[in-house]
Amino acid sequence: MSSPNEQSCPVCGVKIVSMIGGDRVLFSVGPPGTRAVLWQRVCKYTSKPGCINLDGSAR
Repeated sequence: MSSPNEQSCPVCGVKIVSMIGGDRVLFSVGPPGTRAVLWQRVCKYTSKPGCINLDGSAR
């Protein structure tokens, strides 16, 4: 079960944890990153509905 400050993307399966100082993205492989890193690696190539990082390019 997710904590109140944690989201899981139904499209790519990453977890995004809200923290003081910015969100942290937990990838299945590799070190944690930011929403901007997630956007660069995954979201900008995905056009599926349900993505929770649609505004990632602006962060």
